[in-house]
Amino acid sequence: MARLRVKDWARRRIGPGVDRWYRLAYAVFATITSGPMLLLVGLLPDRRLYTVAAPWRWLMVGGQVAAVAGMVWAVLKTGPSYFLGLSQLFARQSTVGELQVKGFYCRVRHPLYLLAILFIWLAPAMTVNLLTLYALITLYFVVGSVHEETRLIAEFGDAYRDYQRQVPRLIPRPGRCYADPLEESPTEASG
Repeated sequence: MARLRVKDWARRRIGPGVDRWYRLAYAVFATITSGPMLLLVGLLPDRRLYTVAAPWRWLMVGGQVAAVAGMVWAVLKTGPSYFLGLSQLFARQSTVGELQVKGFYCRVRHPLYLLAILFIWLAPAMTVNLLTLYALITLYFVVGSVHEETRLIAEFGDAYRDYQRQVPRLIPRPGRCYADPLEESPTEASG
């Protein structure tokens, strides 16, 4: 459902109004289809690979708490109703906004994926089933970021391409943040 071709197909079959409910339908579909995978992790035979002892365990849990706080903050910056697809559903018309690059988004293009990956891999206990699940989730996020960027290029064009050139996809570079070419620098504004 994340591919542009699927969305275009839905638009041709149902009409342009599909854009209003597509993100919400995608979120619901993704949540429902994740259920069986999580159920399998609990039902299949498993074997413990490791358990990290204190004090390192508490550092890892602290990292997980920080990752969850970062995800909440990033969703709040995006707008929870937009993130879930509710603002699109109740909008009077489908509009394309401006590319917003704030907070974590100025350092990495997919902070939610990065923070989710950090959260799962900081688990202080690991089993074979969890290792398999976490590897699949990580792969899903990497591939999903590629699909998402195709949609973002279609939506924002050159502005997103410029953003891609400056900001890494998943692993931030220390000390670097996105510089919007349309904004004047302080030295240009004063001169």
